[in-house]
Amino acid sequence: MGDILGWRCKFGVMGPSTNTVVQPDFDMMRPAGVTNHYSRIYTPNADAISNETFLAGAKLIGGNTLDAVRSVMTCRPDHLVMGMSAVTFFDGAKGADSFVKEVEDLSGLRISVGSHACTAALNAHGGVKRISILSPYWPAMNGEVARYFTDMGFLVVRDIALRCASWTAIAEVTPQRCVEAIKQIDGDDVDAIVQVGTNLSMVKLAAMAEMWLGKPVIAINTATYWHALRARGITDKVAGCGALLERF
Repeated sequence: MGDILGWRCKFGVMGPSTNTVVQPDFDMMRPAGVTNHYSRIYTPNADAISNETFLAGAKLIGGNTLDAVRSVMTCRPDHLVMGMSAVTFFDGAKGADSFVKEVEDLSGLRISVGSHACTAALNAHGGVKRISILSPYWPAMNGEVARYFTDMGFLVVRDIALRCASWTAIAEVTPQRCVEAIKQIDGDDVDAIVQVGTNLSMVKLAAMAEMWLGKPVIAINTATYWHALRARGITDKVAGCGALLERF
């Protein structure tokens, strides 16, 4: 007998203990027969008051991730999902590959991570070459994100870093502020907009923005969960969360 509720798939999800957005976002996109099992990465809610403090905090989360992996493995998940994006962009494409390998070697399972999931999402739409990036990060971390996407063959036209002052402050960014940021980084020279930072609530807003902009707006939580579902052969379409889950 398989798991009574997760009879199609059990996802083990690792996310920072300060993150309050990933868990409800993933549950909102969850098809019947799929269950999400959240393992919290211990994360002090330190103030981020500079590029240096933000990077140091993100690297601390990365260092604590494997403990969360070991913890969630006790529920015998079928696939792992990384609910924190910054660590998956460090050191460009090779850094993302290294992170994936480390987790997969430890767990024996495949993992979906935000960086590679966003690349897969952009490629699924097709014809995307020039992108803009929206993040709750500080500029130095945006540089790492841009480096990754450049490695993957995209041109980063513009970016905006909202410079959130703590990890929990990311979840306090209003939809109005996100709309302002989208307008700042959009343009006729941009094929798609990518939002990173998993504690920034953008799933529904990104779906609405696609309608008024007429181009892909990729929310990282949508891309990551979509990638995990498709990696397990689950092709259900989910309405209301953007073109990615509705068409691909």
